Amino acid sequence: MAVRIDQKITGYAVVTPEEKARQATASAAPGPDTRQDAANDIVQMHERIERPDVLIGNTYKIKSPLVEHAFYVTINDIVLNPGTEHELRRPFEVFINSKSMEHFQWIVALTRIMSAVFRKGGDVTFLVEEMKAVFDPRGGYYKAGGVYMPSLVAELGSVIEDHLTSIGLLHAPELSAAHRALIADKRRQYEDLERQAAAAAPRSSTTADHDEDLAITGDGTSFPPSASMCHKCNTKALVIMDGCATCLNCGYSKCG
Repeated sequence: MAVRIDQKITGYAVVTPEEKARQATASAAPGPDTRQDAANDIVQMHERIERPDVLIGNTYKIKSPLVEHAFYVTINDIVLNPGTEHELRRPFEVFINSKSMEHFQWIVALTRIMSAVFRKGGDVTFLVEEMKAVFDPRGGYYKAGGVYMPSLVAELGSVIEDHLTSIGLLHAPELSAAHRALIADKRRQYEDLERQAAAAAPRSSTTADHDEDLAITGDGTSFPPSASMCHKCNTKALVIMDGCATCLNCGYSKCG
């Protein structure tokens, strides 16, 4: 059969019978698109997913000294590919409720933007760092446990971080066994120093009244009132031991 060539020939190559056979075999074998058909059935989070009638979620309470009333943060999640090995739980929407009406305007704006980011899909964990980096010009505050919060928005970011960690989107860095043992040893040393100082000091009613305040619980959930903030873990747990600043929460130490 004659083939008409309308363009100028600039080069040519001879196809051998072996090459023809390899091309035929390759065309008959399943290509990448065919192999990925099963993977295409996996539903990923995207903005076109419709909201189910029922969502699962958690509600977190925030009681900040900057506001009169508490904030209740509800984060609802959607479960994708339920009942399969590809089951995923992803945040879908967030609501914040409070009696403090003076914050109503920015709360509505923030929750709508965050919910839109959640429904967009992809990596939504960047919200945590962005929110935790917001500082209040009036100054931050310490929440229960001595953890410093630079602003109310930063504590909201901390709540989002806890939630994303609980559903597996974020992974909290775990301390090694040696590091935990070091922190426990530092706490015991500080407790011994406090007991020795209390025993050497003359007893008085004032000292007796404050003995309980100076004690540290064995699990490290409370720290001495005189402790300062550790810049590494943002917890008010930094004390002076043997001339060195030592954090009783994360183990950070600096001498000199």
